Amino acid sequence: MTWARLKTYFETSLAGLTQPTRSDWIFALRTVSAGMIALLVAYALKLDHPQWAMMTVFIVAQPVAGMVLAKGFYRLLGTLAGGIAAVGITTAFGTGPWILVTVLAVWIGICTFVSSLLRNPEAYGAALAGYTAMIIGLPAFGQPHLVVDLAVARCAEIVLGIVCAGLTSRLILPKLASDAIISRLKRCILDLATYAGGAFSGGDRATLIGLHRKLVADTQTLGEMRAYARLEAASFAPRAHPVRRTIGQLLSALSAARALYSHAAPKNAALIPVRSELQALVSELAAKPGALDDTSPWLARLDAISIRARQIPDASTEQGEDRVGTITRLTIAADFAEALKQVLRGLDALRAPVSRRRGPGSRQPALVVHRDYPGAARNAIRAALATLLVAAFWLTTKWSEAAGTVILVAVVSSLFAARPDPVQVSWGFFKGTLLALPFAFLVGQIALPALPGFGWFMLFVVLIMVPAALAMANPRYVGVATAFAINFLAFLSPHQAMTYDPGPFFAGSASILVGILLAIGVFIVVFPADPWLAADRIVRAMREDLARLCLHERLPRRSAFESLAYDRVNQLMPLVQNSGRKGEAVLGGGVASVTVGLEILRLRNASQNHAIPSEMTLSIANFLRGLARELLFRASGDPQTATIAVARQYAAGIAQRDATGDMLQIAASLRIIAAAMEDFPDFFARDKT
Repeated sequence: MTWARLKTYFETSLAGLTQPTRSDWIFALRTVSAGMIALLVAYALKLDHPQWAMMTVFIVAQPVAGMVLAKGFYRLLGTLAGGIAAVGITTAFGTGPWILVTVLAVWIGICTFVSSLLRNPEAYGAALAGYTAMIIGLPAFGQPHLVVDLAVARCAEIVLGIVCAGLTSRLILPKLASDAIISRLKRCILDLATYAGGAFSGGDRATLIGLHRKLVADTQTLGEMRAYARLEAASFAPRAHPVRRTIGQLLSALSAARALYSHAAPKNAALIPVRSELQALVSELAAKPGALDDTSPWLARLDAISIRARQIPDASTEQGEDRVGTITRLTIAADFAEALKQVLRGLDALRAPVSRRRGPGSRQPALVVHRDYPGAARNAIRAALATLLVAAFWLTTKWSEAAGTVILVAVVSSLFAARPDPVQVSWGFFKGTLLALPFAFLVGQIALPALPGFGWFMLFVVLIMVPAALAMANPRYVGVATAFAINFLAFLSPHQAMTYDPGPFFAGSASILVGILLAIGVFIVVFPADPWLAADRIVRAMREDLARLCLHERLPRRSAFESLAYDRVNQLMPLVQNSGRKGEAVLGGGVASVTVGLEILRLRNASQNHAIPSEMTLSIANFLRGLARELLFRASGDPQTATIAVARQYAAGIAQRDATGDMLQIAASLRIIAAAMEDFPDFFARDKT
């Protein structure tokens, strides 16, 4: 029994390992080479801590060149801001130790607050500005006249590492973010086609849920790559807007496909041909090799399907509410075709960018970007309090090695504060650090004292750092591997003479490990993070967006709403993606809210149509006011108000009056909103807490 379990465990572990690809090897060798170059130059310039140059290379190392440049750029800004803050704080308060550490802790709290409100890589730069001041300020404790020299040296080492990492990533077999975006978008389109094919044919629910989750996650990755690519090359600037707009349209298409799957259409003469054509198109798109090399045939077919779906079926074939149901599903099918068409055009825009000028009459959306101020305040208080408490212990006990503990607490409590699960991320960082300890001891305390010289140093470091860099290229191990690489160099301290002296080695190592553990303890005990609270705040912001669409005088463009709706889903995804069915329901509601918002826009635009009777315009306005009240005030678990019933009643009344095409489109929008809110009742209601 025991042997069988061990065998199963090792087989499972080995199954999780993947063979390094050619790209992984290029990344690993390029990163190690850049690190060694940075170290050599640091030695040549006689910098005080040359290992920081090499460590910086591994800190900013990313498989994609634009990601390296973005992280390096904001690391540089953060280091400069932290250095200036350290000089100012130490100069003003350096004579009073308790005041000095208090002000540094407050500075770390402020930077953590700002970092929690931003996104990567900007958030990384803000957090770095906080703990860099601590890294520079504490060594100058009692010697404030040295702080300027320490700040300059620190900035020089960081700049050297960034330059080496940036140049090698851009010049040596580069993997560009702009190319990666196009490749990722192609995969998203093919996955969307696969999902839609399964949805239109009534495919397996579990498979469709997995594809749905993957597509939402990939939109998040696309958004991150967009930010990186803008720093990679100025030529990408015209393509930044199409990326954001295309992501929003990708979500619209996904939402429409999900709606058609959730509300299987009755078998009627009007709907079957459209649905069959869509299923044939997406199935062919997903299966045909090189299908996206030329989008023009697909665009023509989608245009034809969209036009056919927009045609109002003959009243003699569909009557009463069933007719509205048919038109509703036809509208969703047309929306899917139109959204997929725009996604394909977005792909073409990325491959052949054109200059884009904003017209003088363009209006900004009447929507706001969500900032989680309560979460940011919690993170700031936690980081400042943890840093201050450990600093107080250091000042009270006079233990010299505790300075390293203070710095690590500041780093971890600030850097990982905004993660959905900071304890898990910090624990991964601790495991990587602990794993680096024996390797650093064997190389620095055993091997190099016996075999001195830079040649031997390079041999040992390369043998260890290449596998570490290969692990960094694997998303599954990137956190632990990065912590290993950074702390291996920190433990090794190559600026020092390599002699056997285990006492200081273990004392310094212990302070680092204790600092990480203390930061983890702070994450667990002090204002513990609850991802669901942050998720609820984002969901509330999404409901407020919809209410604003209902009531605000100024309407955003469709593309602007889609972009901001994507932004909300992008923030929601990491908080709930590992939460089982509850998380799936929240994500599903988030994507469905895109559909609801688009139908609200359609109703608002229809009410401005002079061909619509005034009594219908008034009915739309009354419905939207009721919908806004539902979104803002109904608590989760409470019975639904009359809003959904009113929507269905209005839709049925329109059909009974044998309305025109415009009126039936209004009825379809009402039915779509009602169906989406019935599918995710808790999403469209505020939490009772």
